[in-house]
Amino acid sequence: MVDLIAHVPQVGRLDWIGVRPERAATVVRLDSATLLEGRGLEGDRASRRAGGKRQVSLFQAEHLEVLARLMRRAAIDPALLRRNLVVSGVNLRALARARFRVGEALLEGTGECHPCSKMEEALGDGGYAAMRGHGGILARVLEGAPITVGDEVRIAPFEVGPGV
Repeated sequence: MVDLIAHVPQVGRLDWIGVRPERAATVVRLDSATLLEGRGLEGDRASRRAGGKRQVSLFQAEHLEVLARLMRRAAIDPALLRRNLVVSGVNLRALARARFRVGEALLEGTGECHPCSKMEEALGDGGYAAMRGHGGILARVLEGAPITVGDEVRIAPFEVGPGV
């Protein structure tokens, strides 16, 4: 089972980057940014504090169409979802408890990112319900590096430590 869980052959792509400079601020779209070790995305409010499990939030690009259909919209702007990174081509749920790379940065999935009540305001009536099961994942930054839209997203090789 460990082999199956660690085997994620798909290589994804970073499609979108966004930061929120302040708590209630609108998400600002970027073409490139820097992931800071132990903090998150430079310029994002979450990066002000070191440590924690919510340094970076990631959303599955393929779920944008699902949300649009559920909300009866032509499209959903990723900025409305209040996530940092939108990724396509790899199943983020498979990375929720794994180490993976976005470009050269090394991240570790810390679990699912559940929707918040702000989704009702952002997406309209039923936004919270539509986001359930589609909230993406959270991660912490183990090795920081610059990232750019178009970077590869891939699982990091599984390494078993001593005594395991």
